[in-house]
Amino acid sequence: MSFLDHLEELRWHLIRSVIAIIVFSIAAFISVDFVFNTIVFGPAKTDFWTFRMLCKLGDLINSSALCIDKLDFKIQSRQMTGQFTMHITSSFAIGIIAAFPYVFWEFWRFVSPGLRMTERSVSRGAVASVTFLFTLGVLFGYFIMSPLAVSFLAGYQVSDIVNNEFDITSYVSTLSTLVLGSGMLFQLPMVVYFLSKIGIVTPELMRNYRRHAIVVILILGAVFTPPDPFSQILIAMPLFGLYQFSIFISARVQKKLRKQAEKNLNKS
Repeated sequence: MSFLDHLEELRWHLIRSVIAIIVFSIAAFISVDFVFNTIVFGPAKTDFWTFRMLCKLGDLINSSALCIDKLDFKIQSRQMTGQFTMHITSSFAIGIIAAFPYVFWEFWRFVSPGLRMTERSVSRGAVASVTFLFTLGVLFGYFIMSPLAVSFLAGYQVSDIVNNEFDITSYVSTLSTLVLGSGMLFQLPMVVYFLSKIGIVTPELMRNYRRHAIVVILILGAVFTPPDPFSQILIAMPLFGLYQFSIFISARVQKKLRKQAEKNLNKS
């Protein structure tokens, strides 16, 4: 295929991806009551699944600090177009999340014909792996990071005379950032896998910087959770597990590369 033919092929992949996002966004826009009252404002309610599970865990370990029975803040719209704009924004974010597997599949269909047979064989299952990790990250961001962040920010006050009255724009933007950011963050094993294949990342490098990674993870846990050690550990453990799993992935890749190199050497 010529360069212009490649551009034409890419254009159609992009068009189909955009159509998929628009279709899911329209579906979310129409289902406004369910989207906002159940999904968007879910982490802002004390009967949210995460808060109920924390309460049950607190009862098991006799710790009332884990039971969040009040979220002292209000959500309001200070701009005339605020609610309409956030309706579109939240619908678009849900459209991206829902259409992500298909969008990545379209991207992979464009890229895979240009790969060699060996490259195609080692990347088999990439779509399923990326989709699984993205879904896992979105669930983690929505059910763990978002409610803990809302709980912390709702209760944070520099003075008793300051009331927490958040604009809907700020709330929806924060929620979207946490959920989508978490989905992207959980792609770390796949990124490490491909970087290890081309020799940029090694397990030794990741092990050497493990202490730095732990510090960053603990900082993230301190920022996005209530000010108690248990909640910080609760959010830090999956992130650290993700980093450890990435080291394992890199080690496996390096082992296969060494075996392949030895095999090629013996043939020659």
